[in-house]
Amino acid sequence: MATLLRIENLKTQFFTSAGTVKAVDGITYNVDEGETVALVGESGCGKSVSALSILRLILWPPGKIVDGSINFDGKDLLSLDDEAMRHLRGKDISMVFQEPMTSLNPVLSICEQLTETLITHFPISDQEASKKALELLEMVGISDPERRLDQYPHHLSGGMRQRVMIAMALSCEPKLIIADEPTTALDVTIQAQILELMKDLTKRLGASLIIITHNLGVVARYADRVNVMYAGRIIEMGTAQDIYHNPRHPYTLALLKSVPRMDLPRQDKLDPIEGQPPDLTRLDGGCSFRPRCRYAKDSCAHSFPELEAVDEGHFVACFEKDDLKEKERVAS
Repeated sequence: MATLLRIENLKTQFFTSAGTVKAVDGITYNVDEGETVALVGESGCGKSVSALSILRLILWPPGKIVDGSINFDGKDLLSLDDEAMRHLRGKDISMVFQEPMTSLNPVLSICEQLTETLITHFPISDQEASKKALELLEMVGISDPERRLDQYPHHLSGGMRQRVMIAMALSCEPKLIIADEPTTALDVTIQAQILELMKDLTKRLGASLIIITHNLGVVARYADRVNVMYAGRIIEMGTAQDIYHNPRHPYTLALLKSVPRMDLPRQDKLDPIEGQPPDLTRLDGGCSFRPRCRYAKDSCAHSFPELEAVDEGHFVACFEKDDLKEKERVAS
């Protein structure tokens, strides 16, 4: 498949009174056409900032993209002017934000919010846009869509609001959709419905999808490839199969061990990751995970390991990547 999005050495920083926050610190990855890629990691690791950087929605001050390149469908997004980016947002790249109640405008009807994007990007009448909005609500599975068009966000449940957000994201049939924690604050059954809907619709429309999440169950079921982030960097990347069945970074392994599993005896305790994520204003030249890592050695304090291939399409940034399996076996 052809590459749709290519990010190289992207660095996004926030300049605050407490110091420079290296929110995204030199990440490189690509997304192919029709592919679903997951960004996984703890809160504060840079997942959402990397997505906002793609759309150039980092507000200055205090945030700024300081280095790197973002190439989308043959265009260098960092070199486009503001008008070109406004044309691209919503039409070619769209985003489903984390919390629909704060993302939807409380004083505009659902119809007005759905038709706004359509009228902005296409030469269609208000009547045609309203007809398209009705079709979109039907497509995302909202019951009684004609009545819902005239309602406001507070009239809808959390799951319905998220469906409206998905309808807005799909309205211009974009080539890339970024979903930032699309199931936050939804109950488990609704989460599954929303994720199945997104996977089905992106497949039907041939769109690529970036899912930002800390839910490893979501990754296992819906992602083709996975990028694991920690402290602003990608520390492991590979297929979902690689990440789940052959993790080669201590952080990835720790994430998987901290998740409840149905195939283990009930008396087995979860294995938490000790400590706290680092302060992104005080990162040194060593591996940022080493204070929490069971396998850290002296060299980890002196330099940050580069991403290196351990298998085809599977890359890991760890000095202990070749010995991790054996050390884990001995420890257990």
